[in-house]
Amino acid sequence: MGMDPHTIKELLQLQIWNRSSLLASGGAAAKSDDDSEFSGLLNSLLARQQDGQTEEGNVRNEQRTGKSMLAAAMLAGRAATSSWSHYFQSGDNADQPPAYDSTIQAASRKFGVDSALVKAVINAESSFNPNAVSRAGAKGLMQLMDGTGQAMGVADPFDPLQNIEGGTKYLSGLLRKYNGNPGAALAAYNAGPGRLDKLGIKDDRDLEAKLHLLPEETQQYVRKVMQLKHHYEA
Repeated sequence: MGMDPHTIKELLQLQIWNRSSLLASGGAAAKSDDDSEFSGLLNSLLARQQDGQTEEGNVRNEQRTGKSMLAAAMLAGRAATSSWSHYFQSGDNADQPPAYDSTIQAASRKFGVDSALVKAVINAESSFNPNAVSRAGAKGLMQLMDGTGQAMGVADPFDPLQNIEGGTKYLSGLLRKYNGNPGAALAAYNAGPGRLDKLGIKDDRDLEAKLHLLPEETQQYVRKVMQLKHHYEA
């Protein structure tokens, strides 16, 4: 299966982040200067997408609505992750005990990702179904596209161990890119880091301000995963 330029661009970025991670020896990897070399690849596409937003009044209303909802969450006075959790109060029932817990815990320790976040992503992506396949071709528990999975060392995306390890490794790279901000990392997991780069989103504060510029699917995805994460932490 061929990969479009958007996918290729993101995988090249991931290769840079992963090399940086190996050199960091467990610490937070520095963001590669080479990221900027790829950011221009999506400029024309994203510009065309944004040209469709011709009703300036509607855009401003969406922006005010998004900011006000997120600002209300921030009034709780908690840290950024908790603020996202307060904002994302609705979502699917997460009472079902997660399967593959030992595999999730091992991958979480290996790649330095909160196990509650990994569980939340798996729940949102596949409802813990290792054989799930999306219409776009994403596969397995963490819904990896073929190119992404291969870049993460996944030979069989339907194997739970490989899929969880590959998906957690990918998520770890996104968390490093966005300096540990989970909302931004999740938005990139769903929409692709190139889209966030184009919008200048570097952390959760940027995401709060520009959430309305992302696809509705991505907005709902971040909302759902953060609510699920909050549930698994309880």
